[in-house]
Amino acid sequence: QVQLVESGGGLVQAGGSLRLSCAASGRTFSTYGMGWFRQAPGKEREFVAAVGWLGGSTDYADSVKGRFTISRDNAKKTVYLQMNSLKPEDTAVYYCAAVRSVALPLRNGDYDYWGQGTQVTVSS
Repeated sequence: QVQLVESGGGLVQAGGSLRLSCAASGRTFSTYGMGWFRQAPGKEREFVAAVGWLGGSTDYADSVKGRFTISRDNAKKTVYLQMNSLKPEDTAVYYCAAVRSVALPLRNGDYDYWGQGTQVTVSS
């Protein structure tokens, strides 16, 4: 099993950028698929981005494609979400998630472990 801790959230103006980090514990991090989800106030959780353990294949929600980039550094046991051209509608709590033995990106919410989340607020 793994523990996930997100960081890097904060307040930013529309058009700005943030980079979220997700630090993971565990010896088998390299074989875990990783994903980012978000939940805005009063709304359901939604998929943002995912990467398999191979790292060469990624998947993005249509709403963030071209603006966000997910990446992983297995040596550092860390997953990143680079967010550019942020919009007010990106405001949400962002959650990191991990799933065992998934080599390709996983879009649905069937993940084994979840972080506590980090707040991202984008002002207009």
